[in-house]
Amino acid sequence: MNNDKVVMNWQQLTSSPVVADTSSNFFGEIVQETFALTRRLFIQLQRRPSSFVAGIIQPVMWLVLFGALFQNAPKGLFGSPTNYGQFLAAGVIVFTAFAGALNAGLPVMFDREFGFLNRLLVAPLASRFSIVFASAIFIISQSLLQAAVIVAAAAFLGAGLPDFTGLCAIALIVLMLALGVTAISLGLAFALPGHIELIAVIFVTNLPLLFASTALAPLSFMPGWLQVIATLNPLSYAIEPIRYLYLHSSWGLNDIVMHAFWGDVTFGGALLVLLGFAVVALLSIQPQLRRTLA
Repeated sequence: MNNDKVVMNWQQLTSSPVVADTSSNFFGEIVQETFALTRRLFIQLQRRPSSFVAGIIQPVMWLVLFGALFQNAPKGLFGSPTNYGQFLAAGVIVFTAFAGALNAGLPVMFDREFGFLNRLLVAPLASRFSIVFASAIFIISQSLLQAAVIVAAAAFLGAGLPDFTGLCAIALIVLMLALGVTAISLGLAFALPGHIELIAVIFVTNLPLLFASTALAPLSFMPGWLQVIATLNPLSYAIEPIRYLYLHSSWGLNDIVMHAFWGDVTFGGALLVLLGFAVVALLSIQPQLRRTLA
């Protein structure tokens, strides 16, 4: 009789909603952990907003100063834009998102050096990858917000404003670029020995990728060797579709946005390149994250 009761109790336990909901509770805990860690990063930003404000002021200054520098340039010098500010807007939007995402690893690196990351690694987290998820969400949200401010500033300075569909396309482009660059930066944060090395990588990478893209000048202005580099630069595949949105009221995925040395690049092709870049970046950091967070 007692054995029958034990069997019945076991059957009731294994068929109870508690066991059935184990997987949903697991994902719920990951979401809760990610939300808490993301909130911590936003609280830090609220207490020290200088980096975020500087990340907005600097590109706005670029729009104002570079736009004024080339405002008397002959019409048609930079293609079909009516003014250089309209040409420059796309480059500033993309470079702002790129620079912000490239700094994504710094908060993680400082957490490593101050010992907070070790506390998280020994804490009973449902998944340690919530640390990475929180950093990615924080940086991508910040990049999208900065991009929105730059779009508004560019419109105020006379660059115009794409329609609602175009704005959604800009958000998608910024999202894919920021996701790939954030993944690389987080991977470096776990691989490099300290923040000095990470800052050195950021400084060495930042401006060369800007000048080796179509952010400041069209491909036709560049020597042949630099054109090759620019057409291999992921930034160009984010800049040219956004620039096309600024210059054309109607657009489609089959519209040509860039003439690369191997052939024409369509709007949809540029999106696929950015998607591939993000996927490759995410896959490339998986071994490092597993060694560190496993």
